[in-house]
Amino acid sequence: MVRALMLVPVLLASLAAPASAADTGCGERGLRVPGAARSDAVCLPDLTTAGTVRGGHTDPADWAGLEAPGTVNPSGVPGIQIDGYFPDSSRSNATHGWNHDSQFVIRLPRRWNGGLVVSGPPGVREQYANDRIIGDHVLARGYAFAATDKGNTGPTIYKDGRRPGDAIQEWHWRMAQLTRAAKRVAAQRYGRPPRHTYVAGLSAGGYLVRGQLERFPSLYSGGVDWNALFFAAEGPSLLTTLPPALRAYPRYAAGVPGAREEMLAAGYPAGSEPLWDYHHKNLWDFLQRIVREELDPSYDGAGEAGTPFCKEGSGGGCDTDYRLEARPGEVHAAVRRVSLTGRISRPLISVQGTLDVLTPSSEYGDVYAGMVRKAGRERLHRYYRVPGGTHTDGLSGAFPGLVRPMQSDFLTAFDRLVAWTQRGVRPA
Repeated sequence: MVRALMLVPVLLASLAAPASAADTGCGERGLRVPGAARSDAVCLPDLTTAGTVRGGHTDPADWAGLEAPGTVNPSGVPGIQIDGYFPDSSRSNATHGWNHDSQFVIRLPRRWNGGLVVSGPPGVREQYANDRIIGDHVLARGYAFAATDKGNTGPTIYKDGRRPGDAIQEWHWRMAQLTRAAKRVAAQRYGRPPRHTYVAGLSAGGYLVRGQLERFPSLYSGGVDWNALFFAAEGPSLLTTLPPALRAYPRYAAGVPGAREEMLAAGYPAGSEPLWDYHHKNLWDFLQRIVREELDPSYDGAGEAGTPFCKEGSGGGCDTDYRLEARPGEVHAAVRRVSLTGRISRPLISVQGTLDVLTPSSEYGDVYAGMVRKAGRERLHRYYRVPGGTHTDGLSGAFPGLVRPMQSDFLTAFDRLVAWTQRGVRPA
């Protein structure tokens, strides 16, 4: 459970490679993914995880911990799956033994409703991460589905690129690259391009939803983000919300007076206290070091991604002591490169859990909604807070009675987005 939720699953090199097109015959021959260095198409009796697990056309480790225990998904969607990768110099993704980044999967159902859904993974996972929480559901509704690994994966994404922020910047244009390619593949397969294209995602994938509707709005009809990660030029971001938790939580656990109030002041909601220990052990330290090394590598000098669980006040580039406001101008410039603006140009629905202690609502969802209003785009945005929702539904099994799974809320939001963009029914 801990390893699954650390958002750094490592796919086994022995994962079976997709079958070749020569083995099948359902219309997949001749399909080409524009710009791809490799693309392997295969006809499958079931594109959902009920079928793809058996044939090695997905990887359960990639979505582990993202859904509530006992979740039952739809199945029985025959069609074509294409796996491949775009040209890239980084090699952090070992899926299929390819050792090549910018991998993608495109699924084309036999019975197509004329739509396409594109997604990027949460955290530093890979292209199959959304297969259970998004892919199965939209495929069952008749949509084509495409997903990217964002161009870099795993615990050392900061090694990709030359300048601070390059790795995260790549996420945005890899998503746009796949969207353009998937539209053209759909046109090859069905004889016409998608009528509607949606972008959807959780956490870092939700950050990309917002970014796509700000940066590449012409590609989409709209989007849904779920507990979205967020960067703003002067905060908030993981660089402003995680260090205070790393400082205050050990004192809270030791019973030091005032520590709980420090956690609440940093945005961690009252009532979420039972979740703090898990996140301190498995997520806060790990993610803060990765993001800090990507955006401010000079902080710890020749060190790489800081020192895990360094003690407050220990100096020497300890990430627990990190304070963005005290860092030089070039660091703020790097954060600004990956920041959002709120200037969306297509309809967006945001779903945010009130017990999220990785992207707490007061510092993430609420702030972005305010940015959209300030940008004058409020008519394009609907923001729903889900009582009891936390960052990933997998924690509902460990904290029954406290955590409410958000999967159904996300799917409801998706259906409302469809009604909004296709029938003009504006969500309340």
